[in-house]
Amino acid sequence: MKTLNRSTVTANSYPEKIIQFGEGNFLRAFADWMIHEMNKNPGFNTGVVVVQPIEQGLVKTLNDQDGLYTLYLNGIKNGLAVSEHQIIDCIQRAINPYKEYSAYLSIAENPDLRFVISNTTEAGIAYHKADKLADSPQKSFPGKLTAFLYKRFKTFKGASHKGLIILPCELIDRNGDNLKRIILQYAAEWNLAGEFTNWINKHNIFCNTLVDRIVPGYPKNKIDQITKELGYKDNLVVEGEQFHLWVIEGPKEVKEEFPAVQSGLNIVFTDNMEPYRTRKVRILNGAHTSLVPVGYLYGIDTVRESLEDPVVGVFLKNAIFNEICPTLDFPEKELIQFSYDVLDRFKNPYLEHALLSISLNSISKYKTRVLPSVLEFIKRKNKLPEHLLFSLAALIVFYKGDRNGVAIKLADDKEVLDFFKLQWSEVNSSKESITRIVNSVLSNSNFWDRDLTKIEGLRNEVISSLHSILNKGMHGAILNLID
Repeated sequence: MKTLNRSTVTANSYPEKIIQFGEGNFLRAFADWMIHEMNKNPGFNTGVVVVQPIEQGLVKTLNDQDGLYTLYLNGIKNGLAVSEHQIIDCIQRAINPYKEYSAYLSIAENPDLRFVISNTTEAGIAYHKADKLADSPQKSFPGKLTAFLYKRFKTFKGASHKGLIILPCELIDRNGDNLKRIILQYAAEWNLAGEFTNWINKHNIFCNTLVDRIVPGYPKNKIDQITKELGYKDNLVVEGEQFHLWVIEGPKEVKEEFPAVQSGLNIVFTDNMEPYRTRKVRILNGAHTSLVPVGYLYGIDTVRESLEDPVVGVFLKNAIFNEICPTLDFPEKELIQFSYDVLDRFKNPYLEHALLSISLNSISKYKTRVLPSVLEFIKRKNKLPEHLLFSLAALIVFYKGDRNGVAIKLADDKEVLDFFKLQWSEVNSSKESITRIVNSVLSNSNFWDRDLTKIEGLRNEVISSLHSILNKGMHGAILNLID
């Protein structure tokens, strides 16, 4: 059987205008797919040269296939379950700077280069004290990029039109700002300040971004079936969901040069990405966190099954539409559409998202993802969000570590687990012991950075829900709530 490469299939070639740090599944299923779509319409005519950011990676495999790979997009599309695939051809070549450092730096001499895209994991945008300009290469991604930008600065003698637009995709807050800060730190430490620093500040654009697409990655468990379907061997097959969102915070010229809107892609250009970040965290992540203890204690194991259940599904929809959405400053139509997109993603028949896999560090997740909605709902509506607080009560029961006599594999910091173990050891069937554990949890400022018992009515609401769960079971308690 033939192997996928440019001699076995017909593929387009494009001038290299993008340098991409990262060759992993996410960028290939997200940014490179978008570039591929923009090349088709409106004729972006842009190729990518990939740089492997760490010593181990996929550069050799990528070069063996001439930058080609097959992308499967699986999920709900226009209300229907859809699985579709195509060959992505925007990557022109890949370089390992640990073996070809001079070839890496030579990319900076390309006059057509305009964009930098990166995804070096959350730990990638970090300062490494030992990095030096003379290293080949530097250990950190910001170190490598600083050396690259300095090479470009020298090659073109600081020309204003040779600066780059930088689009980091790492999942940290203000990723562009943080990357620029570290680069300027290296510039100062490596004695590159002055004209180079001025060029960085004035002629390079560091965008903050928010990326959103679930990418399960290489479909190892069904690759034989996929190979038979494709009729060729592809060692870089990647799967992603249908949904995608890329929010890019930057000046208007970024939108003008990156023609995503013309391609119909879900890319938002804005001068303030915080509302979009808040919307994602509260609706998507907040719904996940609110669902976990409720669905799991109900007896369900996956997100999709939870949404399909006629009881738990109603609970989750009530929480999203009636208690989370009213806390957000977006047009109602946009919030409803985003929420339905989230629910479609939860129902994706091609993904099995285990509730337990989302339960890691649920206390801190509730604090950052759900509690802001609780507090804002109270502020705006002057009443309590019953579903979100029911979830908090369910979370307390979840940390008891038992589902119908079977131990739950709790995953959290030792201090959190020890706290709940002690609290539950003192609980019996009495209302007084239930009140005590609720008081202890809500007043624990290490969990919430505040004493939640001080919020009028909140403690009694959680006590009532906890008592209902323990006495009626999760099924009966939810029915009592949604009725």
